[in-house]
Amino acid sequence: MKSSDAYQALEKCKLPADEAHSLPPAFYSSPELMKAEEMKIFRTGWVGVGRADRWPAPGDYSAMEIAGVPVIVVRGKGGRLNAFANSCRHRGARLLSGNGNCPGIRCPFHSWAYTLDGRLAGVPNMELAKNFNRDDYGLIEFHTAERAGFAFLCLADEAPDIDQWLGDFEALHRPWKLDELVSTRRREFEVECNWKPFLEVFKEYYNQPYVHPDTVNDIYNLPDEGDDTTGAYASQFGSTEGTGGLLQNSQEQPLPVMKSLEGRNRQGVRYSWVFPNMTFASGADAVWVYEIYPLEPGRSRVGMTACFTPETVAMADFEDRVKHYYRRLDDAIAEDIPALEDQQTGLASDYAQQGRFSPLLEANVAGFARWYAGQMTLTDKVSKL
Repeated sequence: MKSSDAYQALEKCKLPADEAHSLPPAFYSSPELMKAEEMKIFRTGWVGVGRADRWPAPGDYSAMEIAGVPVIVVRGKGGRLNAFANSCRHRGARLLSGNGNCPGIRCPFHSWAYTLDGRLAGVPNMELAKNFNRDDYGLIEFHTAERAGFAFLCLADEAPDIDQWLGDFEALHRPWKLDELVSTRRREFEVECNWKPFLEVFKEYYNQPYVHPDTVNDIYNLPDEGDDTTGAYASQFGSTEGTGGLLQNSQEQPLPVMKSLEGRNRQGVRYSWVFPNMTFASGADAVWVYEIYPLEPGRSRVGMTACFTPETVAMADFEDRVKHYYRRLDDAIAEDIPALEDQQTGLASDYAQQGRFSPLLEANVAGFARWYAGQMTLTDKVSKL
């Protein structure tokens, strides 16, 4: 499909869920459209980078790539979360890699040194450089925000208002007290599929009896209709038989229900997708979070985090009992990945076509497709890089 035809086909995604088509397959496999997506999706709005407690102490940092841009996220000495281009202002060398803690940022190439708030602090052997002012050579900074215990980053010169971007997100999720949860395990891995299908499979009920027949399918009842939300996210609640945090053969190992929950929230899971790239499940006893970062049209990097209340984490036998929750996450992902890689092969075919949604079982996926189609047809905004 030509790019022009693919953009025209996006109009079918903007319809209500019971009429909408899925995204044109070219948007899952075309390098040309991925470049457009980087600019229109990842370099204009807010991108989720996971739980804010990934960086609990000053100097804690992560180096990551967002839409082809090497980025450093680091907690400053005053507690503020900062984000910078991972390029030295001298001659562009990468400054940091991986995750860790540092008192400051020092270039391994020529030892230019920066404070945790990005100011150039040390420059060896620059005494003979005329009209050199170190204040002009601080790190290129990006916008950051923390809401409901999550961290967000924006590459655009002018960031949208984060509270308008999230709309009623915090109000809808207030019963789970997301900002008080403790992240207990983070796992990162790569998957051979486009970033969108990975998020889509986590947000739909359709695949449960076919991909997870013996692991989690029996837990989930038919979901409620998708919520009517404001902001760049979609959400849908569904009741469960037991807890969605465990495999169906280990339901005798539940951790306590969150004390803040009442009514049906104590007997189900709320699945939410914060556009474009972060999704999570708010269960009665646990919350698990995924962020995904595109690397190539058919390859992505995933971060997976499990979260619990402080009271649950403080239990004497927590470390033994939480292993059953980690196993549930890992086993389900191990079943999802082959299905996703097969789907990626099919999406890359010249003969792949748009499909239709099951309005109830794929409500969040339809919501994302509608939002994505709208963003991809907006006028470009220019980012800092």
